Amino acid sequence: MSKLETAKAMIAAYNAQDVDTYVSYMTEGACEANYRGAVVREGKEGTRSGLAAAFAKWPQNNAEIVHAQESDNFVVFREHVTRGPASDGSELVEPFDVIVVYSFEGELCSRVEFIR
Repeated sequence: MSKLETAKAMIAAYNAQDVDTYVSYMTEGACEANYRGAVVREGKEGTRSGLAAAFAKWPQNNAEIVHAQESDNFVVFREHVTRGPASDGSELVEPFDVIVVYSFEGELCSRVEFIR
């Protein structure tokens, strides 16, 4: 599977809210972070639990790949994200676009960075 196919499979798992499949494409020490900023979810377990909490809050959460590009050990997506109503009654999050950089070590994703 190419790195682009792997990143697309991660988005498919994300949209299915299948956290186990999502993290299966990641290295043990992988993380999700804001671009050049704070780590949001650390390691496979941190990513698994963080995404599970997000999906519980936004059960209609969805990311659409608008543009995709692969280069060496990186995949870059422009994604359009919709969250839908929050299960906790918090304010609706307006749909937004985000640039996401997937970094790879070998066949697995080692870092996901969000530019928003």
